[in-house]
Amino acid sequence: MTNRLFTWLPAALLAATTLPTAFAADAAPAADAAATKKELPPIYVHANDSAVVSENDRVGPYNQPEWTTARRFPTTRVYIQRAPGEVAFEQWWRARTYDDAPTKHLFIEELEFGLPNRMQLDLYYEWVHEEGETSFKDFAVELRYALADWGVIPLNPTLYAEYKFVDPDHGDDVVEFKILLGDEITPKLHYGLNFVYEREIGGALTNEFVVAQGLGYTVIDRLLSVGLEMRYVYEDEASNRGSGEQKFNIGPSVQWRLSNQAHLDLVCLFGCTNESPETESYVVFGWDFGGPSKESHYKPTSGTRL
Repeated sequence: MTNRLFTWLPAALLAATTLPTAFAADAAPAADAAATKKELPPIYVHANDSAVVSENDRVGPYNQPEWTTARRFPTTRVYIQRAPGEVAFEQWWRARTYDDAPTKHLFIEELEFGLPNRMQLDLYYEWVHEEGETSFKDFAVELRYALADWGVIPLNPTLYAEYKFVDPDHGDDVVEFKILLGDEITPKLHYGLNFVYEREIGGALTNEFVVAQGLGYTVIDRLLSVGLEMRYVYEDEASNRGSGEQKFNIGPSVQWRLSNQAHLDLVCLFGCTNESPETESYVVFGWDFGGPSKESHYKPTSGTRL
């Protein structure tokens, strides 16, 4: 027994002294590799770059899908369209037809400016052509603020505030507040939902409550999509609070992406109540001038966040 003990003890001592050294030798390369490992820099991607191959590719500092950078629904806004430093222009034409009144035409020139911290500033110049006369209607200032990067909060809520400086011939100034919601139901199916409150701050003190929705389906990626849009409007004045008009219009929409910078939206809504216009049609042409540098847009190397 004693001989066995003396035979086993040197072997155990040898193992105890050599094993830590062996483990340390194996761990050293791994530690060196970890120490020298560097984080890969972000890959910068502009919404107009050729690197963007799908409207579902994530672009910009807010990790949003590319389709949100070109207004998909004229009646329904979704998230932020412009990244910091970007500028874009849109020309609008809205026509409303009635059974017992002349057609009313509204024209809007809009400039969009991307601001830091998930904000966007829009400026509108609106004019109308009604009963054979053309006149200035109002100048409006709009600010949007997204509560988080895309995908962090369900439906990507965005707050919207607007002030309209209205020509006295067309009424009093107006304030407007919106909650913008939107998301991807599937890679080809996109959705937007807006809740709107508008208030005239003088005159008839008109209130307007609106629920607008848009559903778009991609037929050809980054080229053609079709869909359905709808607007419900309840409107009353100080003289008839609680017994105002209800309007509901619904109809098809089409978006044609003319190029990486340009898009064309077409919508025709049909009235479903006695107070609704017979038709309400939109034509929107947009052009993205881009930003000061492509570095203002990026796609993280880790891919899309959850």
